[in-house]
Amino acid sequence: MRVFVTGATGHIGSLVVTELLEAGHQVSGLARSHTSAQALQAAGADARRGSLKDLDVLAAGASGADGVIHLAFIHDFADYQAAAAIDLRAVEAIGSALAGSGKPFVNTSGTAMLAFGGSGALGTEDSEVDPSGPRVASELATIALADRNVRSSVVRLAPTVHGPTDHHGFVPRLIANAREKRRSIYVGDGSNRWPAVHNLDAAHLYRLALEQAQAGSRLHGAAEQGIVFREIARAIGGQLGVPVVGVTPEQALEELGFVGAIAALDNPTSSDITRKLLDWQPERPTLLEDIAAGHYFAPQP
Repeated sequence: MRVFVTGATGHIGSLVVTELLEAGHQVSGLARSHTSAQALQAAGADARRGSLKDLDVLAAGASGADGVIHLAFIHDFADYQAAAAIDLRAVEAIGSALAGSGKPFVNTSGTAMLAFGGSGALGTEDSEVDPSGPRVASELATIALADRNVRSSVVRLAPTVHGPTDHHGFVPRLIANAREKRRSIYVGDGSNRWPAVHNLDAAHLYRLALEQAQAGSRLHGAAEQGIVFREIARAIGGQLGVPVVGVTPEQALEELGFVGAIAALDNPTSSDITRKLLDWQPERPTLLEDIAAGHYFAPQP
């Protein structure tokens, strides 16, 4: 299958590209820069220069492929609404190019949307979400493409997609803050829960979704249902040799911005339906095992 991948050189996307190539697929990746294009070519993929704002490039990439995986997102937490609006337009451009084709389109969302509203209930693939939540519009637009003969699906990733290539995600941000402030923080009593998934298990899930997911599927990239956040903070504090303390939601927002809001969410998430539908069997290290391995604390390239 010829697969067009956005976000193809990111910490998840680069692994998805490798997963696809090793499975015998041909890959064309969206590349914003010459460096990204070189990285794709070195991996054995083709490069298509452009960004999420280049809707004609996205449409052409989708039209020329047998399937699309959309991982790119502008992680500008200072203007998240603008980033979400750009993402929605990109999804619409890809969707229009695929309409009527029956081809697969795998988009990306997050399990964190299930936590907005604060019920603390276990989130499943069938759980309803607040339409005003982050990236919900993109998810709904993707699911709606099933009615336009696109085999569309959405992978909701856990907030922690961890592993050795994770240099800019939530865990590195928590570690950087702990280094700067000389303390590792959790919000309130730290009993809120975060799901997690190793990025290699996530990459495998994307390939399975591309190959097998039914039109209109919502899938959960969560290998661990919910790790008590206080334990994450303790693991980070132990590695850095700094105290572990609880802070107020206001303090978390002041120190971490958008990440501080996510750190307060109680987001227990089930992936039972996903595992059954796609026979997805996560087998990589857990989040706490990854933190204990030490690679998060080594100098970054």
